[in-house]
Amino acid sequence: MISLSLSHFCLESCLGSGIADTLRNLRAGHSGLRPCAFESVAITTYVGMVDGLDAESIGGALSDYDCRNNRLARRALAEEGFSRAVAAARSRYGADRIGIFVGTSTAGIHESEVLFRHRDAASGALPPGFRYRGAHNTYSIADFVQRTLNLTGPALSVSAACASTAKVFGVAARMIEVGLCDAAIVGGADTLCLTTLYGFQSLQLIAVGPCKPFDAERDGISIGEAAGFALLERVERAVDGSGIALVGVGESSDAYHMSSPHPDGVGALRAMEAALAQAGLAADEIDYVNVHGTGTKVGDSVEDSAVSALLGGTPCSSTKGLTGHTLGASGIVEAIIASLCMQYGFIPSSPATRNVDPRFTSRYVIDGMDLPLDRVMSNSFGFGGSNCSIILGRAS
Repeated sequence: MISLSLSHFCLESCLGSGIADTLRNLRAGHSGLRPCAFESVAITTYVGMVDGLDAESIGGALSDYDCRNNRLARRALAEEGFSRAVAAARSRYGADRIGIFVGTSTAGIHESEVLFRHRDAASGALPPGFRYRGAHNTYSIADFVQRTLNLTGPALSVSAACASTAKVFGVAARMIEVGLCDAAIVGGADTLCLTTLYGFQSLQLIAVGPCKPFDAERDGISIGEAAGFALLERVERAVDGSGIALVGVGESSDAYHMSSPHPDGVGALRAMEAALAQAGLAADEIDYVNVHGTGTKVGDSVEDSAVSALLGGTPCSSTKGLTGHTLGASGIVEAIIASLCMQYGFIPSSPATRNVDPRFTSRYVIDGMDLPLDRVMSNSFGFGGSNCSIILGRAS
């Protein structure tokens, strides 16, 4: 495994607009979750919605890519520090030597949801404004990001449920290692839509109030939306980087059930073990684990068992009580949060969690604390048994 610098990153979510805003709210434990007022949704729940997206549009040469997902991605990419860093990398490496590896689970499906309401009554035909390729298609975000950043290297989208934007780290590392590119933009976006809100409700997985990861009275997830991206490059070629490096990626597949993890946490355990092996680290060398921790009865229980079995008393917590479960974007969101925790030496709080399930044996942290962190593991486990753990360390 080559050590890759997360040289620069950007993030937009309900927790904050930009890195500085995100860090301030993260340290203060200010959750971005609030009662759902998205579109026509009639569900009693809390969501992590980003304000103002409906009033924005993508015009000009990229107008065919206009959708909520790409609007949020554009907002993140426009953050001054990140766009400047990418421009500098393009000058160093060349536009064709920077890859785009991004993830999403629903892409621009909300555009299709709206258009389906306006089908022709007689024929059922969709309105002429339907743009499958630019909005609904999973590859839309990769194409949009590449065009926005004026890059021409290899590009692909990963759609592996909630592990999507964690798995892109592994894709990028392999592409750089074999010489197909010299650097990469990784990350992605997922935004609110009717399919996920009503879909998770039908599975009885939606929390009524803000989600309570690892709590004895947890009752489901709070869906959020976010977009985040990071510039990955070899540590020795990074310029003015963050000081954080990707040192290990572990991936596995349960192949157990479409919407439930293996009850013994087999896939989660294999992903974490693979990440440790790739990083060349022992379990007791991890300082903190950002667990997937969605707030579901089964998911949290399974992850607690796996984390406890492998990592013992290592401090762990979930930040989904702050951001909501951003689904396909959760991997990049939590990788960036983990990076900020390392940079500033703290473990974030879990605001809605009051009483950790007494049956759990991992060391779950409710109240935030200052703690020097040199190595952090971040877990992303998705539907269909798609699991990914990444380990971040100090760039040297």
